[in-house]
Amino acid sequence: MAAQPTTLVLSRPDDWHLHLRDGEALEAVVAATARQFARAIIMPNLKPPVTTTEQALAYRERILAALQRALASNGHSAGSGGSGSGGSSAGVVDFQPLMTLYLTEQTSPDEIRKAKASGLVHAVKLYPAGATTHSDAGVSDIRKVYPVLEAMQREGMPLLIHGEVTDQEVDLFDREAVFIDRVLIPLRAAMPNLRIVFEHITTKQAAQYVSEASGNICCTTATPFLLVGFGPIGTACRCSSAKSIVARCSTPQPVAVRSSFSEPTAHRMRAS
Repeated sequence: MAAQPTTLVLSRPDDWHLHLRDGEALEAVVAATARQFARAIIMPNLKPPVTTTEQALAYRERILAALQRALASNGHSAGSGGSGSGGSSAGVVDFQPLMTLYLTEQTSPDEIRKAKASGLVHAVKLYPAGATTHSDAGVSDIRKVYPVLEAMQREGMPLLIHGEVTDQEVDLFDREAVFIDRVLIPLRAAMPNLRIVFEHITTKQAAQYVSEASGNICCTTATPFLLVGFGPIGTACRCSSAKSIVARCSTPQPVAVRSSFSEPTAHRMRAS
């Protein structure tokens, strides 16, 4: 029997959750991503948010222009940012920003059709209102956007979910698990063909849910969520006015989350 490989080398991976922001921040960071990654799912929570296909395409042009300027200053050039597989050759960096829309309670089913037809908008991001950075324009009640989600289901457009409730009565570190019960399970029951990515999960409950679920759901996580326990960070977090920001960089159950990523889960850890 042939020996099983022990190493998998990703020569140029994709980044499935990238915040480039805009303006000076965009200019400062885009080249660093493009040198390492072939493609990236671009988060839309700018100020104001990217809510229409037109805005997403304009943002894409700003990203590519900023990349061109950054690379030119270092003697490199940017590729087309087209629909190829991505890659880099001597002095050339080919990077594809994969655009997303920010879901609001004013988003229309027609906007989803426009986004899909563009060929350049690849997903829609759900932010619960008040949950995280620039989420004030997000969704306060998932039922209000069911017509839009039904359009996404028809078009095959993935929904990227920032999964936490914002109920102040729910402990900060229980909000992801409660979101599964209150929002995600009913949503998937109502729309079983909706493609869902459960973003940057932080709890054992979320890892187990995705691992055991059937159908069109996968998840992403981030290195800090697997390495950093809440200990002193969590204590400070509960006492800080900036607790929601700190919490995004910590997890109450890092070992439990790591151990929950069994082989079936690993195969689902991808963006659809």
